[in-house]
Amino acid sequence: MRVLLVDDEVRLADGIRRGLEAEGIAVDVAHNGVDGLWMASENTYDVIVLDVMMPGKSGYRVCAELRQSENWTPVLFLTAKDGDWDEVEGLDTGGDDWLTKPFSYPVLLARLRALMRRGGRERPVDLTAGDLVLNPATRRVTRGDARIDLTSREFAVLEYLLRRRGEVVSKREILENVWDGDFDGDPNIVEVYVGHLRSKIDRPFARDAIQTVRGAGYRLAADGG
Repeated sequence: MRVLLVDDEVRLADGIRRGLEAEGIAVDVAHNGVDGLWMASENTYDVIVLDVMMPGKSGYRVCAELRQSENWTPVLFLTAKDGDWDEVEGLDTGGDDWLTKPFSYPVLLARLRALMRRGGRERPVDLTAGDLVLNPATRRVTRGDARIDLTSREFAVLEYLLRRRGEVVSKREILENVWDGDFDGDPNIVEVYVGHLRSKIDRPFARDAIQTVRGAGYRLAADGG
């Protein structure tokens, strides 16, 4: 395993490095966000461990820029910030795990191993199809430069279709994932919400992103229509 550790606490970083190396893990260390971002961009790592409060760039900013450049290396935030909303921001920025200082060293090792098993699968902050962009964290939807306002249910339907973009999904699948498996109302409610979405994300832009597949369901075009 090769790990990049980015932390401005020099003594702590050195202690973590020595501990990980004793476990047979190769470790590179940076002490500020700018150097950490450069190293993460220029080298291949199995896991990146990021402090949050650092000079140059915060850990949040480093993680966000890595994801924007389509670098999906798993990120573990290791930080003294222990507020719920701090953790929410880190995970919504594109982080994969969060561990507060002071921490248990065996737990750190276990989480690094878990992240390595997970690997660098694509986990984009934004869901996109052409110029249609949805951000699950900020609940912002845009088509090109235009902001699109959706109700909570419309947003949930669009998010599910974007996560399955290019695939045909049935009404039942949408109901089970956006409503719930015990929904006993009229399944045609899906048609109603698809109609609402088309009137907001397609027709004003002369697009056809949400396509009806007769007898099967709906497909959101991967290119955004």
